Amino acid sequence: MRTLFAVGTLGLLSGCASLPDPDPNQAWVDLAPHGDTSLHAMQVDERDWTDNRYFEVQPGRHELTVRYQFAVPPSNIGPVQEPLWRDCELNLTFKDFNAGQRYRLQAGNIGFHPWLKLYDDQQKLVGRGEPAGCQHS
Repeated sequence: MRTLFAVGTLGLLSGCASLPDPDPNQAWVDLAPHGDTSLHAMQVDERDWTDNRYFEVQPGRHELTVRYQFAVPPSNIGPVQEPLWRDCELNLTFKDFNAGQRYRLQAGNIGFHPWLKLYDDQQKLVGRGEPAGCQHS
């Protein structure tokens, strides 16, 4: 799993240079995983999103779905030697996306529980996501 995660992370980093220019008529949402994790854009308003590195949406209300993968350290699990990898979907609904504004979705976890927060371009917390389901990977 670590090899797969490392390869995916390298691919994500190499792809960052080729992000498209933001459309000033839409809202741009950057993805910010926390620590040694992976965060991918999956759906906008229950429709598949084609690029897993960011979201770009029309102004207004939208539901964003992301995939967040993270390891739970053995110290949070019990008498095991290896971390337990979790693969989760999280949903965030935000009603006030504004054209030309850049947002940041940040994901993290506390033990087994993932969290998702949306910040505006002033670094103000404007929304929180909810887990939609997790599995062990």
